[in-house]
Amino acid sequence: MLISRRTALRALGGLGVAAGLAACASPYTDLRLSLATGSRNGVYYTLGVALSTAWRDALGLRMPPVVTSTDGSINNLQLLADRKADVAFNQIDTAADQMTRSAPGDPAAPRALARIYDDVVHVVVPASSPLTSVTQLRGARVALGSRGSGVLFMAQRVLQALGITPDKDLQASYIGLDAAVVALREGAIDAFFWSGGLPTRGVSDLAATVPIRLLTVQQDLARIHAAYPEYAPGTVPAGTYGLTEPVTTLLLRNVLLVRAEMPDDVAYALVAALFSRQEQIAQSSPNALTIDMRAAIGTQPVPLHPGAENWFRAARNS
Repeated sequence: MLISRRTALRALGGLGVAAGLAACASPYTDLRLSLATGSRNGVYYTLGVALSTAWRDALGLRMPPVVTSTDGSINNLQLLADRKADVAFNQIDTAADQMTRSAPGDPAAPRALARIYDDVVHVVVPASSPLTSVTQLRGARVALGSRGSGVLFMAQRVLQALGITPDKDLQASYIGLDAAVVALREGAIDAFFWSGGLPTRGVSDLAATVPIRLLTVQQDLARIHAAYPEYAPGTVPAGTYGLTEPVTTLLLRNVLLVRAEMPDDVAYALVAALFSRQEQIAQSSPNALTIDMRAAIGTQPVPLHPGAENWFRAARNS
């Protein structure tokens, strides 16, 4: 559900921030933040730009957070750990994997601000392709995502669950969305994996010039979910990307991550602004409309940052 701006600001006021902003004396004026996103043609980047503007406006920042285009989730985790990014978009599967590698008490360990929206797994082929399912990809020329991306992490797991070894059973290439779109359009590859919100601009742009289809995982859901429970079943509706019928695929939660060392009041203010400016953010990135306060705490196994947890508690009680 969209919560009201009044509710969000009431919770924000718990730290006295709302009053400070009203008096044009924000305690965050000189706060500098950087935001790691993904491909410029993906939802991470579009939502990141909108979120940066919203945070600047809501917190009274002198400078908006710097939005960085990256290779995706794995790259973002490294940037976060190296303190080259303060906030990072991430798939829950890569974030959970990183949690297993973090030492107890590590100040750079990932913590979540909120679950934001669900990624949809795309396996894109030309509409004229004879391929209809992921298990038919053996021997095909397939782009699996750029190295360091969450797309590659996801693609390798899905293929592994189906008994497919990329470097043995596929003619695999390791390129990102932008390059994969060009390659499919030019006939240099037969398919590519992507994980992103609906619709993803790069895929929409491709579909506007080349008719496409998405491969189904209908027959493979049980095997994939048994191996990796974080991948849930989902549907791409008919009409998306010009599809003539719905396609069964996988859903994957997305979260906003920060380091454990982020001050509680900053994490609190960022979450408050995410919800108080949700409609503003959605004007640039409609995926923001799916951010739901009740679902936003569902970041397990990555724990919420204490500041974020405090905000959700205050919002529920307001």
